[in-house]
Amino acid sequence: MSVWEISHSKPEAFYDTFDRKGGDLEVTHYCPGCGHGVLHKMIAEAIADLGIQDRTILVNPVGCSVFAYYYLDIGNVQAAHGRAPAVATGIKRARPNSIVLSYQGDGDLAAIGGNEILHAANRGENITVFFVNNGIYGMTGGQMAPTTPVGERTTTSPRGRTIANEGYPMRICELLSTLEAPAYIERVALTDAKHHMKARKAVRRALQCQVEGRGFSLIEVLSACPTGWKVTPPEAIRWVEEHLMPQFPVKVFKERKDAVPKAAPAAESMKAAGHGDGAGAPAAARGAVARGRLAEVSMKISGFGGQGILFSGIALAEAGMREGLQVSWIPSYGPEMRGGTAHCHVKLSPHTIASPLINRPTTVIAFNEPSVERFAGELLPGGLMMLNSSMIESRPSRTDIRIVEVPATDTAKEVGNPKVANMVMLGAYLQLTEALADDSILTSLGAHGLRPELLEVNRKALQAGRGLIRS
Repeated sequence: MSVWEISHSKPEAFYDTFDRKGGDLEVTHYCPGCGHGVLHKMIAEAIADLGIQDRTILVNPVGCSVFAYYYLDIGNVQAAHGRAPAVATGIKRARPNSIVLSYQGDGDLAAIGGNEILHAANRGENITVFFVNNGIYGMTGGQMAPTTPVGERTTTSPRGRTIANEGYPMRICELLSTLEAPAYIERVALTDAKHHMKARKAVRRALQCQVEGRGFSLIEVLSACPTGWKVTPPEAIRWVEEHLMPQFPVKVFKERKDAVPKAAPAAESMKAAGHGDGAGAPAAARGAVARGRLAEVSMKISGFGGQGILFSGIALAEAGMREGLQVSWIPSYGPEMRGGTAHCHVKLSPHTIASPLINRPTTVIAFNEPSVERFAGELLPGGLMMLNSSMIESRPSRTDIRIVEVPATDTAKEVGNPKVANMVMLGAYLQLTEALADDSILTSLGAHGLRPELLEVNRKALQAGRGLIRS
């Protein structure tokens, strides 16, 4: 005779006790009848079943969803109100082997975060979003949410929501399912046992979608909020069935089995677009960064507007792309079209760039006096500072950096066009560092539609800059 023993325990992805919560460490602090705790359990069970606990990261923003980090024993990151999809995107791109979840309420995702979720879905980011829709701002006082049904009274719609004044409730699943990129979108409800089972399966399918690399998935969960609607837990369940479900039908809105086409690497996309061989130059002629002799370029270029400061940075970044590098470029300029201040941040690296912002550059290229005053102090010890000696008379007092003077403006006039002083300076920089190949720079310039005669004068300016360093 067989004896069956049934053992009930928390999923491994739950903490044994909720030590960070305070009070009773064995139970959640969600209101009786709230669906958050139920959804937490479903997510924890799916994480355990798929064996992904050690690589799962949950992003939770403002609202009741923020409390998930009390209970789920996984990586947790809190985001600003509505910004969870953007933060999840950054984490997934920086750690592509991670399983990244965004857990949001209706006031967070559909209101202030509407733009974030729309674009994350449109890009097909390989993240999983759990969207809890209880039709109200549950934590902050019961205000009307984008999903509040027509006719319902809240603290901000005391006469009831009207179509004329507040518009229709927003249907997120229907909206996102019109986009091409999303892989899986379903709406479920936490009401009776039948709908609980469907919700449990949907949670697993959404996580499996990410594990398989199929792209963006979103599960909308219709949930009760007894406190927000000021009813008992059983009444809250009936409220979901009678008020939410007619407005928000539960079903699968979109499911595709194929993976979203991944973006081609920079070099391959350049090749596909017809801009050279995808590397800008033969392997033997590529720059020091591409060959690994130079770890990374972290540079600020600064001068007056009209000196080609920003274009210099673009030329470097695009040349780096042609050599298969990771690149970033950030401009900064004043309101003046010409004569105002301008500078840009440029990074070139064989590795993923964590942030395009540069606080301590390894190189500063200064075209005017104010640039020296502003950026000389930021340069890392041992860094390179290149000065346009045609326009700069002072010299930094620092003795722990390398200073190279280049009469860029005067040399550009000799070449035949004073506007190519920026290319003279780039040529000098390339001669000093061999960071990139000249062909990569010239191909980038050609891609901007420069006429042949202008392309030729830029080529001469690059060679003139190299000549200044050689001599």
